[in-house]
Order: sequence, then C-alpha cells, then structure tokens
Amino acid sequence: AVVDVAIQDYVADVAAELIYQNKSQTSTEVLFVFPLGHHMAIYSFQARSEDATVQAVLQDEVQQLHEATGGWENLEYLQNQSEYPGEVFACFLGALSPGREVVVTLRYVQELPREPDGAARFVLPRTLHPYTTLYRRAFALPRAMFLLAVWNCRTSKLHYSLLLTASLQSSRGVVNVQANFALTPLIYTAQDHSTAQVSLAGSPPHHHDLELLVYYGDPTTVSAVVEKGDPGAPPGSLLGDPMVLVTLAPSIPEAVPGQRQSGEFIFLLNTTFLEHAQVPPHSRDQDGDSLLFLLKSLPLGCYFNIYCYEETSVGIYPQSVEYTQDNLTEAMRRIPSTGSSLGDSNLLETLRSVYNTPRPRRHPRQLFIFMAGLPPDEEAIAAEVCRHRNSHRCFSFCFSEDSAALAMALAKETGGEAAYVSSGGSMSLVVLKCLKQALKPAAEGVSLSWTLPRGLEVEVLGGTPQSIFQGQHNLLYAQIHGQAQDTTVAKGVMTLQYSLDGQDVTYTIEFPLCPQGDGRLAGHRLAARCLLKRLLPEALSGSGEEPRHRAVEISLTSGIICPFTSYVGVRTPQRVTWYQRPLALLPPHQSLIPCQIIELRGSRISSCLPKSIWVPPGWLTAARASWLALRQLTHDIAALPQRGACSKACKPPPPFFSSLKYVDCMEFGLYSSILWRWCTEAVAKCQDLVALQNADGSWALSSGLASVLEVNEDEIKGKMPDAVIEPSIWATVLAVTWLHRHDECYQDLCELLEAKAVTWLCSQAVSQLDKCLETANTLLGSSVKPSVFRL
Repeated sequence: AVVDVAIQDYVADVAAELIYQNKSQTSTEVLFVFPLGHHMAIYSFQARSEDATVQAVLQDEVQQLHEATGGWENLEYLQNQSEYPGEVFACFLGALSPGREVVVTLRYVQELPREPDGAARFVLPRTLHPYTTLYRRAFALPRAMFLLAVWNCRTSKLHYSLLLTASLQSSRGVVNVQANFALTPLIYTAQDHSTAQVSLAGSPPHHHDLELLVYYGDPTTVSAVVEKGDPGAPPGSLLGDPMVLVTLAPSIPEAVPGQRQSGEFIFLLNTTFLEHAQVPPHSRDQDGDSLLFLLKSLPLGCYFNIYCYEETSVGIYPQSVEYTQDNLTEAMRRIPSTGSSLGDSNLLETLRSVYNTPRPRRHPRQLFIFMAGLPPDEEAIAAEVCRHRNSHRCFSFCFSEDSAALAMALAKETGGEAAYVSSGGSMSLVVLKCLKQALKPAAEGVSLSWTLPRGLEVEVLGGTPQSIFQGQHNLLYAQIHGQAQDTTVAKGVMTLQYSLDGQDVTYTIEFPLCPQGDGRLAGHRLAARCLLKRLLPEALSGSGEEPRHRAVEISLTSGIICPFTSYVGVRTPQRVTWYQRPLALLPPHQSLIPCQIIELRGSRISSCLPKSIWVPPGWLTAARASWLALRQLTHDIAALPQRGACSKACKPPPPFFSSLKYVDCMEFGLYSSILWRWCTEAVAKCQDLVALQNADGSWALSSGLASVLEVNEDEIKGKMPDAVIEPSIWATVLAVTWLHRHDECYQDLCELLEAKAVTWLCSQAVSQLDKCLETANTLLGSSVKPSVFRL
C-alpha cells in the first residue's frame, strides 16, 4: 500500500493505492469493503486489472442505474451476513485469476479530532494497515481474498508492505509530530514552518493502529485559514469560491464541583426507563431509582424540566424552571408511576415541543433522551435533531440493540454521548457518567462576525453553534463569495464573541485572503458533506423539490454521496478481446457492477472468539445462490393467501440515510456483570441517604437520617459538637463521612452529590468542620481525612 496523507490543521485528505495479488493456484473472488468512520467521506474509487478498470461514479438515484447492475445481491448478502456492524463502502470486483493483481485507488477526506493538548489526531484505517491483532480479512480465509477490516481475535501474519507519507500544513506553523511508530525526521518545506513532511521509517508495526499526532504553534485555539477553490469550477459554486476553515475550541477553565452552575437540563423519559431505573423492590422507596440520583446531582443555578413522552408530549412544567428544593419535590411528585410501556411513538412530537419552548438566557440546553425500542419515525427524529443541532446537545440512552443506531446518531450529531444499558443492569453509573460530562462549563451566546474588503461576503455553511463546551472542538466551513473591489487589502478579520460565566469574551483573528492549499479541496469536500447534512431535514420534510435538487447538485459536483445519490461501478475494458476471467464476474458486454455505501447489520453484541474456517474457491457465489433461493422461497410462502402480504424481510434494503449508522457496542458504556452487581448493591445501600438530601446539598437532622446511618437519633443529637449552631451542618458532615467510611466505594455514584454537600458546608461553617469531622469519625467508626472537606 502507498498512502499519501495531507493534513491541514484539523482536516485530512488521504490518497491510497493498494495492490492485491492472488498468489494461490486458484481464482479468487474479490470483494473490496472499506469501513467508514465518523466524519469521513470517500470521494474517489477506482480498481484496475490487466483486463479492465472499474470507476465508482455518483449518479442521481432517480436514474436508478444501480438497479441495472444486476449484482446488488452480492452486497445485500454481505449486508445481512457480515459480523461487522457499521457503514462501509463496498464494491464486488469478481474473480481474480492466479498470478494476477488488482490495483485499488481510494481517496477520502476526514475531520480530525482534537486532543486535549491541541494536537490533531490521525489514525490510519485498518484496510490500509491490516495488522493481525483484532483483525481478520472478512469471512476469513484461506483460498479466498476479501478486503474487509472487521473485529476478531484471530492472529496470523499478513504479508504486506506500507509506504506512508504525511504532508502537514498550518498557518500557525507545524511545531512537532509524534507517532506510535518509527518516523523519519520532520522536514520543513517552508521557512516559516507552515508546511512540513514526515514519513514512515522502516516496516510498520503489526500489532496496533498507526496513530499520528500533529502539534501546531500559537497556543490560541481559535483559528481561520482560507483554502483556494477549484479553478475549473464556476465562480459562486461550492467548489469554485474560496473556503475558510474555522477552528473553534476556546479556552474554558474547569468548573469547581458542587458550585452554582448555569445550564438547562431536559429529561425525556419513557415508562421503560422508569422500570430499568429501579433498584430491587425489597430495598427501594418511592424515590429509590436512577432518576433520583440524576436529579439530586444537578447543581444549583441551573434549570430543568421532565417529559414523560409516552404519556404526553407536554413537560411536567410548561417550560424549564430553576433548580430549587420546591421545584424538585414537585417534579418528583408529578412523575407517573411505572407501568406497561406504550412504545416510543410520541418521541418526535415531544422533541418538537421541547424545541418550541424558550431557552433560559445564558443557559446551554442539553437533552437526556431515554429510548426503550426503536421509534417508528426514526428518520424524522434524526432529521429534527439535526435541524436544531446548533442549539443543544443530546445524551441518549437505549435499552435495546434496535435503538442503538439512533441513540448514537443523536449524540454524535449534537456533540453529546450515547450509552447502551444491558437488560437487568443498573444504569446509575451510566447516567451519572454522562451527567458529569454535561456539567462541564460552556461558552454561551457564541457569534461570529467578519470584516472583509468591499465586494466580499462570508456564508457560514450550517450555521454557528450557540454553545461550545469545555473540551469540545468545532470545525466550521465559511465560504467567501464575490469579488474584492480593493485588491490592496490582503487580510480579513474574524471576530468570535461569547459569554463565559457571565463575562463577555472576544477573540479577533486575522487571516490572509490569498487562498492556500494543494488543490486537493479537502475543506471544500468536507464543507459539502456538512451542507448535505443540513439540507437533509428540509429535503425529507417534503417541502418541495428545491432542497433535493440542491443536495443532488452538491453531491455530484463534490463527489460526496448523499441520500439522493448512489454509487455505480462503471467498468471500462482495456482491450477488446475475449478472455476467460474478466474482472467483476460479468459478461464482456456488461459495464455496470455493484458498488455502494451500505449499512452492515452485524451483531452489535457479540463475543470476540478465534475462528478458523476453510472456504473453497467460489464460496461466495454458491453461498449467495443458496441464500437467494431461500429468500425467494420465503417470499413465495409469505405471498400465499393464507399467509398474507410479503414480510418486510423480503424487501430490498432501505435507501441510504446519512444520519443513522449501525454502530458497534464497543462505542457505548458497557459494564461487566460483576460491576453491575456492585453498582446495584451500592445504589441499594445509599439510595435512602440520597433521597433525604436537599437540593442545595445539605441534610436535615432527622430520624430518617439516623436510620440510614444506623445510629440512635438521640445519640446523634447528644454527640453534636457544642460549637455547631445549625443542626443541618452536623447532619451533613455525618452524611458525607458515612459515604466515605467504606474506602470511597460510593465515589462514582455520589461524587456530584458529595461535592454539592461540601460546597454547602464550606459556605456555612468552615471553622466548625474540624471538630465535626473528628466527632463524626468517632461516632461512625471511620477515619475520613479532612481533605474530603477541603480542609
């Protein structure tokens, strides 16, 4: 493999040439499959042999040329039989004779994640670096050649070589490059260090992913760089005009746990969540569930609301209310009791109701969505969330594999997180982990303004996010339209404004108007991908043909697929002769072959076990033929009058939908049965204590608290230090001490609750805490250190 990577700030363009040789004594069927990661898009694919060339071409799906290939069954078989779940680019190339080779050329673009230290992180896909650990060639195996990276625990040496070169560019200067493999010395190709090159040194390691970290100069995390357009594209078009690549990751300090904090937290619940949230009935009271931990852990100063969307699409409150003790008590009272699930049919209506309610000023909106099964209107739900992606963040939780794809799509689209909760497992740890992420501070009221020479204007494709959370990296695409009237002005100015903890912050960034870039148009293509996603909700809403026509035009000109276009593999013979083994197993006169982006429906919850299967030559053709015959038989049986209409299983796969991905369970927060068991027991032991805590973090001195602490109430009152004026101070110290008496076994569950309690204590009686802690340790037989109370 020869791989050329061009990285500009946080955008990568990858060109790869892969040469596959059939060294066996028999013909081998070739199926090229390339898994597509998040923020990745293929824009060019070609396969060449001595006999023919196959080029992937985008076509308007209205033309339905992909149906003329007559070979979709190969990809449909792969879609249903693969163990790998996820979106892949697939092309069935057919038979490769002994001693022959096929050369695959692949080009794709990708947004790169930003590490906490500011580095751009690039990982070479498994197909381009097929090492053996956790890798297997699809459908494994000897005598069959299939080019698909999937997960397995099979290990065997793969014979391949790799040449990797990375070209690096940034207006801030390339400072350093780090990798988990041997690199050649960094070579600068510009005096200002704005461009550089580095390559793989020697043979690649065969036991892990190849990762590259690129560090840039200028510690600012807000930048803008202009990429030149395509000279061959008409001015005013997406590819023709210059594109500004904007990086937004402003410096946001850590929040002090337990202090007042802004934010609007909206919880969308169904009855199944309420059932899953319960701990064992013998040890719970009316508030003893995960919802209790979730609501009690919210900080003072925020706003909240709850929607039980199987009952109604209206919230418990008409709009979000301030987090106070009275509002919290009333909300818990209004939550309906658990019962039989009615299904998720009202989720879409509820989301629309939420989006139509006003958001408290300077309070970033975050949704916690709980789903039992897959809603029937999943595409409309994804489109609705996508339409409002700039105004909020989603944390989604699912209890079944069916809804996993939607849960992940909603989270990724809005910059949130998703979690899968296995049956019978406590979800408190999962929910609280996401809440800790949601409580990170944010820059609110984000706005961008531009100063450019007269005649030029800027359009931010997809809009600007209203909030930027700590650790979040936003890559925006802004296109420059028009012709400058004053050509002597060589720079533009971008101004970023936002509010942080009530203070207004302004960043001013200058950028050269002279377009840069190597002509590969990585930023333009990713901008096309971004714009296509924004057009999708409008195009699917049935509001006219214009959004669809616009999406098709952008897709065809940029090479980035959308739901309204489809790949077609066009074969061009290189010599007009009859030969025995043509590429793509097609008659010489047939020029179209199956080539498409598809969603594999592999098991998302499966064990990783070694497998060794011998597959004879031609196995895919035979297996597919048997599968098609069985499917046809099923279709015929289903069509019998006594059985009714054909089942859904007989229908062809649904059209490509860019917002819904089949995802792997490894991307979710999963916990072992031992950890679930521990968590359930921990919840059962401390839920009564949590139920007694007030919204401000304090506890009242009561018989209920004495019962939880397993100490006589009179003894608790008698041991209260004389210096303590307020009994709730003594009660709160006892509660926090009790949480720590078992070597912090409740830390993950009660970290937020405890932080709120300690903050309240420090604001009330710092001088009394030493004596209170000493007495509490004696009473409870513990040895909690003063550092727990920030002493």
